[in-house]
Amino acid sequence: MTDATTSLSPQDGALHRQAVNSPARVLFASLVGTTIEFFDFYVYATAAVIIFPHLFFPAADPTSAMLQSLATFSIAFFARPLGAVIFGHFGDRIGRKATLVAALMTMGISTVVIGLLPTYATIGVVAPLLLALCRFGQGLGLGGEWGGAVLLATENAPEGKRSWYAMFPQLGAPIGFILSAGTFLVLGEVMSDEAFLAWGWRIPFVASVLLVIVGLYVRLKITETPEFQKAIDKRERVEVPVAAIFRSHKRSLALGTFVALATFVLFYLMTVFSLSWGTTKLAYSREQFLLVQMTGVVFFGLMIPVSGILSDRFGRRLVLVLTTIGIGIFGLVMAPLLTSGLGGAFVFSILGLGLMGLTYGPIGAALAAPFPTAVRYTGASMTFNLAGIFGASLAPYIATWLATNYSLGHVGYYLMGAALITLVCLLLSNEEEVSG
Repeated sequence: MTDATTSLSPQDGALHRQAVNSPARVLFASLVGTTIEFFDFYVYATAAVIIFPHLFFPAADPTSAMLQSLATFSIAFFARPLGAVIFGHFGDRIGRKATLVAALMTMGISTVVIGLLPTYATIGVVAPLLLALCRFGQGLGLGGEWGGAVLLATENAPEGKRSWYAMFPQLGAPIGFILSAGTFLVLGEVMSDEAFLAWGWRIPFVASVLLVIVGLYVRLKITETPEFQKAIDKRERVEVPVAAIFRSHKRSLALGTFVALATFVLFYLMTVFSLSWGTTKLAYSREQFLLVQMTGVVFFGLMIPVSGILSDRFGRRLVLVLTTIGIGIFGLVMAPLLTSGLGGAFVFSILGLGLMGLTYGPIGAALAAPFPTAVRYTGASMTFNLAGIFGASLAPYIATWLATNYSLGHVGYYLMGAALITLVCLLLSNEEEVSG
């Protein structure tokens, strides 16, 4: 990975030296941050299913404890739009680099503190309250991370390669998931269930501090993106980016939010809900189902670069429309696959998470495309994180309620409904709004 080079560019009739990030540095910096952020996020998601109901909530009613744990999981999604506004404001006013560093530190500190919290048996009701506060901090950090990472990639991308560059930060999701699930698998193999429940679960939370240090080092080495530097030079920055979004870009904000709806619903059904349901009602072991999910996530990761290539060649809108139709069809077969034994569970995971890669790869560039540089950090971040509220925050809870009170097939209908809403919004969007 080479260092940033310099080039000469005109400004106010003079020449000045402007640092230029190498492609390798840009792509690695955008990838490493989202990998760390999503590792932290998925560590919590896994623990919310297999650990926190036992340690942070009253044990008298296991179902109630599980639902309360999933409720704390959802808190982050309500914090993420606030993080998008706060970090988006500074990202559009001060710059992408400094804001990305601050977002990473917010997420990292919150995650490490979770690994140090006392449990319900030690401090009673204060324990879940502290857990919820830390989860809020995770959401705040991730709300500012994702948009900045996507812009770091896309605003350094050469012509015709924006979708390819934009898919690199998206790769942080499957890599972070594999690291998270792999960590829990290894810990489950090397220690007893009693030791894991007593203290072993804390290891991935506390150890994430090492990943944060690596991420900060890489982020501090990059320079500002060329597009944002031009906005500074032309004095295009606005005083309050969020106000400008609601004043001039309401359509893009609303359509983008629901364009990403199916993406979020699919992912959290495939990960959090299926892990919970599979290891309780369907009696798969924790190790079995984590292996099922890790296999699916490999296909998730493989499909992201495929989606980048296809999107640059045929347009993001077409790729997203066809994939969304595929997600709706998958909703019809997910329940039969998941309940047909371990082999069916593997097919379920491969198909669902493969579709996830095809929709997740282009979504970053698609959500950033409609917004001008001066408000792009805020606009893309708000769109993505508002979609998180509608599509992800309550998805495990809603799916658990539907499966418990009706049937697992109704969870598939829920996914189909989300896909239909996304498809309508994609068709209402014009090509420039999604592929510009």
